[in-house]
Amino acid sequence: MVYSRKEKDYIVCLLCRHYCKLKEGQVGICGINKNENGEHKNLVYGHPVAIHVDPVEKKPLYHFLPGTRVLSFGTIGCNFKCPFCQNWDISQEKEINKNIEVTPEQMVSLAFEQNAQSIAYTYNEPTTFYPYAKDVGVIAKARGLKNIFVSNGYESPEIIEDMASWVDAANIDLKSWDDEYYKKSLKGGLEEVKDTLRRMVAKGIWVEVTTLLIEGENDSDKDLHEMASFIANDLGKHVPWHLSAFYPQYKMLDHERTKLETLQRAETIGKEAGLKYIYLGNVPVKSDTYCSNCNELVIDRTAYMVDSNKLKNGHCPKCDQAIEGVWR
Repeated sequence: MVYSRKEKDYIVCLLCRHYCKLKEGQVGICGINKNENGEHKNLVYGHPVAIHVDPVEKKPLYHFLPGTRVLSFGTIGCNFKCPFCQNWDISQEKEINKNIEVTPEQMVSLAFEQNAQSIAYTYNEPTTFYPYAKDVGVIAKARGLKNIFVSNGYESPEIIEDMASWVDAANIDLKSWDDEYYKKSLKGGLEEVKDTLRRMVAKGIWVEVTTLLIEGENDSDKDLHEMASFIANDLGKHVPWHLSAFYPQYKMLDHERTKLETLQRAETIGKEAGLKYIYLGNVPVKSDTYCSNCNELVIDRTAYMVDSNKLKNGHCPKCDQAIEGVWR
């Protein structure tokens, strides 16, 4: 995979849709991809700053190997500037700690040591460290592990094409239905994220969508209706929608946290659009999975833990309806 193309006196970084034009010595918007001697260099390659073992439900992925462990890691750097970022201390950091070195082979070995069945590229935007992520992921895939991207959805079409060969699942943020908000506040773009979602689904990557609801910012009935309609009609009624409550973070410490009633209102709108699987996050409610045909409880969850999984080869034990997802 080529991560840049050469133009006259600069290179164009192909990792995300910013397509940063980098002159000699220049670093992109993400802060971690550089033109060094006319070549693309990923400055955080081999230098993770966060490594944890999580339940896969925490990504969040509820229809992908439920109840299993995932090795999650991230670096510094991001191509967005979200004022509510919960990991702003690493995503907006510019100084790389080169004292931490983990090779792709070591990362995969660590996953096996921790009895993980998958590796998640997360915490900051993984597209920005794609060269490192892919080298880890290709080894992981060859050894029987799954690969998960937790992303803002600003991957370039070139990268999505390449991802299809090794990424199994993705949780993509649909942060707003207002393109101006995306551009001005987040430094991204709604149409680009919608295109990413369509492309990933078309490529066979298992996709789940997350919307962090912030009252007064992205929770109008109109916007929620259009988001739900987009997921149902463009991606599929089977695509899980995670509605997550905002808690004051980073540059939005003076903003109130999201009420449960706001999430429930969005859930109702999603159901009206025909979405089969809607889950509420960051609030003390159950996140169970029910059969979309007979309403049988098939996966019982408490917080991010699976209490019981009644699926039989991915099917409802009562009516034998296939439940969409990746179950093994």
